[in-house]
Amino acid sequence: MEERQASRQHRVILTNRGTCALNGISDILSFDVNEILLETEMGMLMIRGIDLHVNRLTLEKGEVDLSGKIDSIQYSDVSKGKGSQGESLLGRLFK
Repeated sequence: MEERQASRQHRVILTNRGTCALNGISDILSFDVNEILLETEMGMLMIRGIDLHVNRLTLEKGEVDLSGKIDSIQYSDVSKGKGSQGESLLGRLFK
């Protein structure tokens, strides 16, 4: 079963900056109405906007559906072993 998850594809489908369907999501680390931080198969993903909502979350399948006004989508490549030792993941992301 872990082999299937490791080979899962990551996909982002953005429609009119208002709805977003994502695949290949491992976890939602944090979210509020202006910012959503996701862990994906391709690295960390930050989505910023206004009035953001998580409409559907299925972590077993790695799927997330969002709505709101999406202003930016930004990836951060955070790998194990990189960064300062003892520094938190969020601390490395927001340098």
